[in-house]
Amino acid sequence: MIKNDIALAIEKNSDLNRAKSLSIVESILTSLKDALAREEKIEIRGFASLKVVPKKTGFGRDIRRKKQIKISKGKRIKFRPGQELKNLS
Repeated sequence: MIKNDIALAIEKNSDLNRAKSLSIVESILTSLKDALAREEKIEIRGFASLKVVPKKTGFGRDIRRKKQIKISKGKRIKFRPGQELKNLS
């Protein structure tokens, strides 16, 4: 499913046109991105929660040069499915 598919689903389930529903999807995604940039936790009940977690420094392997390389620390987004999403599978 892509962004346009979500906008189409909103359009079918409401009396909004495609442009308005796509605008709604864009604003929701922008809000989610901004919240993650501020390292806030996002919780959508029944679907999932997202949060930014630190990633430790580690070591990897360069296969071509057969050398060990250092992987620097950073951040990643942790996705944790909600109970309703878990029950679908």
